Amino acid sequence: MKVIGLTGGIGSGKSTVSGFLAELGATIIDVDKVWHGALKPDTELGREVVATFGNEILAPEGGIDRKKLGDIVFSDPEALARLNNIMHPWMYDAVKAQLEEYREREVGVVVLEAPLLIEVPLSLKPGEPSLLDEVDEVWVTVAPEFTVFKRLKEKSGMPEEQAMARIRSQLPSEERIKHANVVVDTDCSLDELKDKVRALWYKLDT
Repeated sequence: MKVIGLTGGIGSGKSTVSGFLAELGATIIDVDKVWHGALKPDTELGREVVATFGNEILAPEGGIDRKKLGDIVFSDPEALARLNNIMHPWMYDAVKAQLEEYREREVGVVVLEAPLLIEVPLSLKPGEPSLLDEVDEVWVTVAPEFTVFKRLKEKSGMPEEQAMARIRSQLPSEERIKHANVVVDTDCSLDELKDKVRALWYKLDT
């Protein structure tokens, strides 16, 4: 089984590339969706997150408001590191179990779509396992800052100042590229991007 770690900054086109890979036959593990499923206030993880960041991250109906939590952690690297330290051990175990299940089922290609695939290991203790250890290749999606900013404005209507803060709080693309086996420039039309992904797919050594 080939495991591709797909990562990139906010608005860099990860989900679009992931969607094209799914159309080509890849099985997708979206780490954000796994994370969101665990982030409930009635779970041990949820209670720890609320205890760490306060009741202000709760929505009126009582659930954790991921936007409020995001506003905190994406404006404060130390807060993001605290959240990663809470979530990482559980996330690693959950995703690794899913990978083992797919391996037993003899799935051909699994794409692990993980926004913080590279960032999280940088904050771990030496020797502590990370999802980066579980992938065979790292694919990094990139786009110019102006393009990312435009995408965020169009998709979420995020205020300009907040959008730029999100973009610049993340690991620079240049740092991600140092870990990449494949770099996917998404600053092109959807048709062109689909062609790029298809060409990469057929080059895979599975």
